[in-house]
Amino acid sequence: MIGKEKKTDVFKNRFGGEGEVVIEHIIDEAVYGGKVSLFTRCLLKPGCSLGYHEHKGNSETYFILKGNPTYNDDGTLVELKPGDTTFCPEGTSHGIANNMDSDVVFVAIIVPA
Repeated sequence: MIGKEKKTDVFKNRFGGEGEVVIEHIIDEAVYGGKVSLFTRCLLKPGCSLGYHEHKGNSETYFILKGNPTYNDDGTLVELKPGDTTFCPEGTSHGIANNMDSDVVFVAIIVPA
């Protein structure tokens, strides 16, 4: 299977964040048979963010591809760089913000608990 066609969603003020987040589905999550809920490439333009939110019934991993976002790791702010990975287990919270002058791009994967 080769996934060339990509579904793209644009969300405004996602989880109370600022601006827009562009979410490109890397491959249709249905191919994973419920083992993966989300597998995407996310874009945050300067000044945009995904608001702080709790994960219930799933966990989420980010892999930073481009940019230097600020990550809220269950209440602790951390500056990230390309190659960094974050993990938000079920029952904890996180958010991510682009406070820089260039785009932030990352892969996001959500796995049911």
